[in-house]
Amino acid sequence: MLYNLLQSWHDWLESFGGYSLLQVLYQIEFRAFFAVILSFGIVLLLGKRTIRWLLRQKLGDSPEFYNADLNQLMKSKANVPTMGGILIVAAMLVTVALLGDLFNRYIHLALVVMVWLAVVGGFDDWLKLTTARRRPGAREGLFAWEKLLFQLGLGVICGMYLWRLTGDSESARVLTLPFQRTYQPGTEGLALEPSVIVLGWLAFVFLTTVFIAGTSNAVNITDGMDGLASGLVMIASLALMLLAYIAGSSGRAQYMLFPFVEGTEELMVVAGAMAGACLGFLWFNCAPARVFMGDTGSLPLGGLLAYLACAIRQEFLLLVIGAVFYWEILSVVMQVTWFRLTGGRRIFRCSPIHHHFHLGGWSESQVVARFWILGVVCVIAAAVLLKLR
Repeated sequence: MLYNLLQSWHDWLESFGGYSLLQVLYQIEFRAFFAVILSFGIVLLLGKRTIRWLLRQKLGDSPEFYNADLNQLMKSKANVPTMGGILIVAAMLVTVALLGDLFNRYIHLALVVMVWLAVVGGFDDWLKLTTARRRPGAREGLFAWEKLLFQLGLGVICGMYLWRLTGDSESARVLTLPFQRTYQPGTEGLALEPSVIVLGWLAFVFLTTVFIAGTSNAVNITDGMDGLASGLVMIASLALMLLAYIAGSSGRAQYMLFPFVEGTEELMVVAGAMAGACLGFLWFNCAPARVFMGDTGSLPLGGLLAYLACAIRQEFLLLVIGAVFYWEILSVVMQVTWFRLTGGRRIFRCSPIHHHFHLGGWSESQVVARFWILGVVCVIAAAVLLKLR
């Protein structure tokens, strides 16, 4: 909004001599990094008030697992308020509204993803934390298929809208594979490599839908320890902020042999707001946590990570950047499948896999810190892959 106001009031500001001081708002780099600071500050400013409000609503968590030892380890978390994701989402909405280009279609879709999944997650959290307590025997939260239906529906909408935004640009519809160049080096203009796969609309929509639904659930499953999900999302969003910086510029994209998607540079502000909000939330969510984000935060954060990657055509690089998230959801799939096939046998002590290590003797702080380290290593590996093409 500030960027749009600066454009509208250009002549008036220049006549008063204050225009030169505000020209930094034209620089996407400034707005993106300022988004990190602003979002972080909003969460810190509103954090204590939000936690007190959640406590007054008695929205405390009571984690229960199918493992007596794990229940014993996690009993200290009883009655810690959840639904703290409203703090993350609110900070991101305010930040993007102030610093983003509100005429940019990619920004519009990012806001839809954020609000849509926050509402779904918030409704699920509210049912879990209130309905079952007031009416014994009532179901706890949305059914898994109900949540998945909303996630898939959003994925289809995003896929179709992103496809429309690509227009006639083939580079905005490519399937970016590891070690593959998008452009022919040394050629004039943005000439695609002959081996590059350009997706049709059905494949494009399908891929977008799978990534948005899958990553949203993956981050949701990862959110099981103090600071785990918020720290990993912060790391991943900073990496995506850099990728959006490359993808949104034809010059930088061609230099890196990277798909150029016009308009996606503005998504740096979204990625920066997400990183700052998660960093601020970590202030209250680090061990011992004073608040949990719940589905209200984890679903939109995961969905936004996937949306950013799909918009800049880097879905498979997200598999590297967010490898810890996908490792977590894969451990659940493996555990459940093996349990059913063998009639009760398990691969891990408990899934998701962070609980496997917790039961194996690692303290919660060790699990979180080591998973953060893995998250940083994954980002470095993704950076290396950028040049190995």
